[in-house]
Amino acid sequence: MAGKSLEHMITGIANGERRAFHQLYDATSAKLYGVAIRILKRRELAEEVVHDTYLKIWHHASEFTTTRSGSPMTWMMSITRNRAIDVLRKRTEARLPEAPEHQDTPSGDPDPLALAVQSAELRALMACLSDLEPDHVKCLLMAYYQGFTHEEIAEELGVPVGTVKSRVRRTLAKVRDCLADDGT
Repeated sequence: MAGKSLEHMITGIANGERRAFHQLYDATSAKLYGVAIRILKRRELAEEVVHDTYLKIWHHASEFTTTRSGSPMTWMMSITRNRAIDVLRKRTEARLPEAPEHQDTPSGDPDPLALAVQSAELRALMACLSDLEPDHVKCLLMAYYQGFTHEEIAEELGVPVGTVKSRVRRTLAKVRDCLADDGT
């Protein structure tokens, strides 16, 4: 899967060539699915994101240039990663719990005491994170919540890999200390 052949496939797609599209899909779908599944952790969501990615590639292939978009694979992985993060954000926002006192507890759910403990832990964590630098928190969340590697975070944020590693390590230590101070 040489970069040059991917460029030719994208050029073919920009010209409306379905064969080039099929070739690109065969050559890259496993990698893009891997990116999506790593972020979303759910097969059906990852498949949907990959589908959306290829629709975007089909419709925007004419906009691809190596000088602006980087390598073809970087461009496609960015589309996939961004779409997966959007899906993850929407799902997270849709599932934000109400305050525990306003929740009904249907049978089969954890008992109210377990929910209260979870809620208290979440509030303590959110309080610790709110006191930290937003860029540092973002690195930590990208690494631990979204499954990005340090290299991917560095590329996404436009900072050196060493900076990402330092931010993640220091932020994790600060969160650990903060939670220990709270007694959680």
